[in-house]
Amino acid sequence: MSRRPTIVDVARAAGVSKSTVSNVLQNSPLVKPATRKLVEQAMGDLGYVYNRSAANLRGGDIGLIGLVINDLRNPFFTEFAASAQMTFAERGYATVIANTDEKPEIQAQVIASMIEHGVSGFLISPDYVPEEEGLETIRRAGIPAMQVLRRIDPRTDVFPFASLDYATGGRLAAEHLLGLGLRRIAFVGGLANRPVTEERMSGYRAAMAEAGLDTAAFHGRPSRAFGRDMALALRARHPEIEGAICFSDLVALGMLAGFAEAGTRVGTDFRLVGFDDIEECALTWPRLSSVRCDVARFGRESAEAMLAWLEEGRQPPPMRRAPVELVARHSSLGVPG
Repeated sequence: MSRRPTIVDVARAAGVSKSTVSNVLQNSPLVKPATRKLVEQAMGDLGYVYNRSAANLRGGDIGLIGLVINDLRNPFFTEFAASAQMTFAERGYATVIANTDEKPEIQAQVIASMIEHGVSGFLISPDYVPEEEGLETIRRAGIPAMQVLRRIDPRTDVFPFASLDYATGGRLAAEHLLGLGLRRIAFVGGLANRPVTEERMSGYRAAMAEAGLDTAAFHGRPSRAFGRDMALALRARHPEIEGAICFSDLVALGMLAGFAEAGTRVGTDFRLVGFDDIEECALTWPRLSSVRCDVARFGRESAEAMLAWLEEGRQPPPMRRAPVELVARHSSLGVPG
């Protein structure tokens, strides 16, 4: 067994229930000697080690999941984390959530702490760090771990990776703006050469190439501040650009503010599409077109995949991409009336 054996594995090997194994671990007098012997034999065969302090922390038979997120200030990641946590809670698991704030040293610290406290599994949206500094500590501990939304370790047979179909999202956004008659379309936001940036740009590049058009990219931290600054810069230095696909909704919302400051009417003078479709897209004015990723569903499905791995031994597929769709609103279609 390549992963650390769980109480479920012991129960299966001994031919008893999970609660019976728990009773053996708690030295319950209700367990018959013969049954106790079967369970202890299975534990020895599997190399199962009982972490009593972690079990006490978890509240006995409740599993503990480590949920490590790179940027909980971003509503996209917050919604993912909330959805995953609720799914774990519904199945009786406690969750330890850590925000690493894009800092590799914090990521290393929280992973080590969670291992020390006996987490049963990890769901991690990681910071970008060198491969040898990323998830190796988790591998050595033998704890099941899924990479979600970002991939830093290529060993997806060890650390399965699940994300969204960002390339299709970029293509849908570009085809939407091309269908409205635009020909000078830029991609705004996202740090250059990061895998997620390249994925979101790839569909845009492909659609523009098929239309025989040039691309233009303006990279930067995916924040409202960057979006606001870029809107002002585009109006001042690149008036020929007619529309933009943003790396994220935060960038697009910042651009909305910048264009308002510059007196540019979004949806008429300039067409804009965000990426992620966070709740604010449908509430701002003009309402923001965006690539919907349904991150709440994705969070739920990711948690369910982890639970199937822990409880049934069904490791997730090495790679999974969840579907996306384009939601067109005022910022690209124009404000009615």
